[in-house]
Amino acid sequence: MTVHGELAVLPTADRSEAARALKDFTDAYNAADKAYDPALDAGRVTGALGAINQAGLKAAGIMNPDGNPRHQPLELTDATFTIPKKAGWPRWFVANTDSNRDTDNGGPQDTRWLLVFVRNGPEERWKVPYLTIMATKEVPDFATDKDGWGEPAAPDSEALAVAPGKLSEAYVSYLRDGTGKTFEDGPHTNGWREAREKNARLPGLVTQYVDQPLKEGDFAPLGLRTKDGGALVFFATRYFERQTGAKGVKPVVKPDVKALLTGDIRNTLTKEWVSSQVALVPRAGADTPTVWVASRLQGVTGAKGS
Repeated sequence: MTVHGELAVLPTADRSEAARALKDFTDAYNAADKAYDPALDAGRVTGALGAINQAGLKAAGIMNPDGNPRHQPLELTDATFTIPKKAGWPRWFVANTDSNRDTDNGGPQDTRWLLVFVRNGPEERWKVPYLTIMATKEVPDFATDKDGWGEPAAPDSEALAVAPGKLSEAYVSYLRDGTGKTFEDGPHTNGWREAREKNARLPGLVTQYVDQPLKEGDFAPLGLRTKDGGALVFFATRYFERQTGAKGVKPVVKPDVKALLTGDIRNTLTKEWVSSQVALVPRAGADTPTVWVASRLQGVTGAKGS
């Protein structure tokens, strides 16, 4: 009997392969950060992180053509890998690491860097579409089988309070109107809406936001089931921030945004952002069915003046 790799349920990587992928990513990330050259890690990032990373390096390179004068190599250590068993492509896994960017090791503000690695075919490299920094105490225990392999959360899962495939749209809807009981209050939900409302009208300046879901290709949500029956889900959105000045007032353009700017600013600046979130999604029927958005990483990916 022939077992086809596209149909058989198998671990998406072996542990030594996952460790090599983490090292390859870190080496490329450090080379790109040192030179401020997006080409040096373009082959190791994709999706939301790729959009944020590549635009950030492009802007930094324009501002510092000789490279990063403050470069300090990133070190990712104490890695544990949760590798799900699934059929077909894409294949992916999560690395839970400690970083040398954390200055409070073991304390109440201790953090972990979680990286999602994805591979779309047998000839493809492992690339990172999602990177998030979570408080150590918030990283959940992942569900595993007797051999230690993880369980993916299907995009259309009915076992969760919100299916991962619907999370980006639900988040965009919430940011737009603030209604519904899908999300818990926190810095990345009602706190973010309140910050936007506070900045919407300043003397001589009006700011508007338009949010869009991102869920195709390497921007697709990816989730791991947790021991409590829920899931940790990584997902992405895009939003536009439009600043319009009153007569005689121009929006202020920071150097990193100016480096990405097209067009001339007469009285309007529109910034395009990509935002990457990680959420703890409870199981369907849980006593507390709301989604907790635990972390958000975002970056300007384009800017236009008019």
